[in-house]
Amino acid sequence: MTEKLRIVFMGTPNFAVGVLDRILSEGYDVVGVITAADKPAGRGKKIKFSEVKEYALQKNLNILQPTNLKDSIFLEQLKNLQANLQIVVAFRMLPDVVWKMPKFGTFNLHASLLPNYRGAAPINWAIINGDTTTGVTTFFIDEKIDTGAIIRSKEINIHSNENAGSLHDKLQTIGAETVIETLKLIETGNVQTTIQTEQEPLKTANKLNKENCKINWQDTGINIYNKIRGLSPYPGAWCQFEEDIHQSDIKILETVFNKTTHDFRIGQIICTKKDIKVAVVDGFIHLNVLQMPGKKQMKAFEILNGMKISDKAKVF
Repeated sequence: MTEKLRIVFMGTPNFAVGVLDRILSEGYDVVGVITAADKPAGRGKKIKFSEVKEYALQKNLNILQPTNLKDSIFLEQLKNLQANLQIVVAFRMLPDVVWKMPKFGTFNLHASLLPNYRGAAPINWAIINGDTTTGVTTFFIDEKIDTGAIIRSKEINIHSNENAGSLHDKLQTIGAETVIETLKLIETGNVQTTIQTEQEPLKTANKLNKENCKINWQDTGINIYNKIRGLSPYPGAWCQFEEDIHQSDIKILETVFNKTTHDFRIGQIICTKKDIKVAVVDGFIHLNVLQMPGKKQMKAFEILNGMKISDKAKVF
């Protein structure tokens, strides 16, 4: 290919920042950045920029923040950038008129080995489901979500004590590498794609919400352990804590599962001087790091130093 790549990058969270940084460090011409609109956040409702916008401002990149991707003014602005390639990393679904615009198409980086874990939260669900491998995929965008022809994919291991935060960072690094490999294939005209096979049943990566982040203490210990690390550090697995007549929601962020037999009721909390554990059907979940309502994250021994937990306390 003799034509130089002119890239529009689309993304919003930190995961996308690492990829954009790598693209720029490799010397590619990023003619525009599309990211989410500014939003009020926190108790003071101060206006918050997306992490991609913060980075793009530091690099003096041209930034567009459309609320409607079909808006005629935005489409004209996008067209005027004269990009011949678009890269999408953790953004949103694009209308046909956007992804079909550049000469060399639009490709997406997705944090799973497609076709598994299509959707909003692939990193979390891979851990929640107890998978031992995952990876990243680049693919050309088409009409549906995460279904386009695969360009490159790369697999990594998930360690048994890994949480969503550490896996996010690993996938961000190999994702950036995979995007650069994809760019080089496009530059040299050597792209060979693979159509996604609809093997059954496919694992899904549904959007996280309060309901599917709640811990089911009736589940097996390993499933509870996987769920907690798959939601840590964000958004955090949660449950209801009851002591006497008081109830509150707590987040549990780090645990250890000890498989054993016992005679305690499921959900019962057992405390020693430095340990808080919960009885489950096939053992105990030791609560290493928790977050009480309105409090910062604390280790179990810090909580025990500041409060006495009744032997009638339970979680559900």
